Amino acid sequence: MLITQSGKVVYEKSFGYADFSDHRLNTPDVQFPIASISKLLTATGILQLAQAGKLHIDDPVTDYLPTFPYREIKLRHLLSHKSGLPSYNTYFDPLWHASQERVFTNADFLSVVSASHIPLLYAPGDKENYDNINYIVLALVLEKVSGEPYPDYIEKHILRPADMHDTKFIPLPLQYNEFDSKTFAYPHIYAHPYSDTPVRANTVPYIRQYWHSYAFSGFGDYVSTMRDLLKFDTAFRRGLLLGKLMQELAYTPIVPRLEPKKTDVFGLGWEIEPDSVLGHVVYHSGGATGLSCVLLRNLTRDQTVIVFDNTHSNAHEIASRALKILNGQAVAAPRKSAARLYVQTLLKDGPDAAHQLLPTLRNEAGTVELSEDEMNSMAYELMGANNYYHLPEDIHLDAAIDVLHTNTVLFPQSWNVWDSYGEALRKGNHIPESLDAYRRSLALKPDSEGAKKAITEMQETSKP
Repeated sequence: MLITQSGKVVYEKSFGYADFSDHRLNTPDVQFPIASISKLLTATGILQLAQAGKLHIDDPVTDYLPTFPYREIKLRHLLSHKSGLPSYNTYFDPLWHASQERVFTNADFLSVVSASHIPLLYAPGDKENYDNINYIVLALVLEKVSGEPYPDYIEKHILRPADMHDTKFIPLPLQYNEFDSKTFAYPHIYAHPYSDTPVRANTVPYIRQYWHSYAFSGFGDYVSTMRDLLKFDTAFRRGLLLGKLMQELAYTPIVPRLEPKKTDVFGLGWEIEPDSVLGHVVYHSGGATGLSCVLLRNLTRDQTVIVFDNTHSNAHEIASRALKILNGQAVAAPRKSAARLYVQTLLKDGPDAAHQLLPTLRNEAGTVELSEDEMNSMAYELMGANNYYHLPEDIHLDAAIDVLHTNTVLFPQSWNVWDSYGEALRKGNHIPESLDAYRRSLALKPDSEGAKKAITEMQETSKP
């Protein structure tokens, strides 16, 4: 974390490990993948070309990429995520599933998209959906107008003027596969929410395969350091990259036509915080499997907060809390997860130990958070229902039943808890107990079609 006030560093500290496998520490000079913060570099490049009169942000994309199939999309729509373009997976996943050894790059983009004949999600400008595909198109425009390869343009016109010597173009497939460096903070994941030790994200086969095949540029290719990102912030603020009028344009919210009450919206590259109590706050977050980061700027009070995290905590939330503290606002101290502690004890030491821990967790409300939804979520994870990383299913059905039974004791008036408990019991073939749980759920929510259906099905099955 790095925090500045009026250009001066007021807080800088690193925590934890850049690589958990060898306990190599995070330090200020460690290079982090900045993921979608890279979009700020792409957006800045487009705005530089606009400032130089080489393009206009209200020009149609087809002025520069004639084979682009959506003539109604303008550069402004791409910069502010209001183009209506579906995710690139919509176009490329069928090809990927047909040949997972194939590698797709920006060079493939226009031909595949043009041949797909897939309609837009909505008319450009009507709504907003944040998506990487917008910045793939912008990178192609940047190359076409400037006549320079994308990474060369960013290096020459942004990184060098900002003196960012530790910021490097490293394509995502390289970051998640063969890239190896003692100056790099590797993204890490917990295989399950109750896991004790994180593992490198690039050790998960599904993640390695995905980023082997998808090698698009423009939205997430850069690694940087906290100090280098601060240099970008300083150069931007001082007008070394864009003039004042273009900066103000970048920070101006562009409200979707059909969502006029939407408050948390994009300008041109930057996102704008809806809460203006502390001032005009703009930011861009970055996230990928195993990492989270943010560059947050309070334009009114000249404050900057940079947060990198390589175990996928919510960097934006951390930065927002830090900004409040910086401006004298109180924030609640973070609390440990009772659900996580309970499940870890259950799996390690058994039901008796977990049950003995429960009163302690209930009594430590100030330091421990006991959440009905989190207990439920943990139980479904134990049942193998949330296999996000495509890992081999690690099913602990008895443990899931225990967690959900405990949740009914903690939250006996929740229809959803009883419904989930009934589902787990049914999976374990505890039919009488499952029927009882579903009936309790139905008593709390009489219109629950799911509970009615489950009861009917079990009753029909149990008939002689």
